[in-house]
Amino acid sequence: MATDDPLRNEPLVSVEFEVFGKVQGVYFPKYVKDICLQLGICGWVKNTKSGTILGKMQGPRALIDQMAEWLTKVGSPGSEIHHCELTNWEGISRLQYKGFAIRF
Repeated sequence: MATDDPLRNEPLVSVEFEVFGKVQGVYFPKYVKDICLQLGICGWVKNTKSGTILGKMQGPRALIDQMAEWLTKVGSPGSEIHHCELTNWEGISRLQYKGFAIRF
C-alpha cells in the first residue's frame, strides 16, 4: 500500500450481517461481492433458506461503515431492504479471508 493511503492506519474490523426484505432474486450477493472487491473488503455472502442475505465482511473501519450503509439503505437494483442487522463487531489484527466469495 502507498504510504499516503489514508486508510493505512485505519483499524481493521470484522462484522457479520443479515439483510431482511425482498433481497433474493435480485442479484444481491453478486452486487455485495462486486462492491466489496472494489472497496478492498474481504469476506463472504450467501442467500439463506429463510429468504435473507447473510455474510461477513472484514476491512478498514471506514470502508466497512460505507458497505454497512449500502447494505442498510441501498441494496441491489430491484431489492427492497426492510432492515439489516450488523452483529459481532470486532477489531482484528489481520484479515482472515482472501478476496470476497459468494457461498452456496
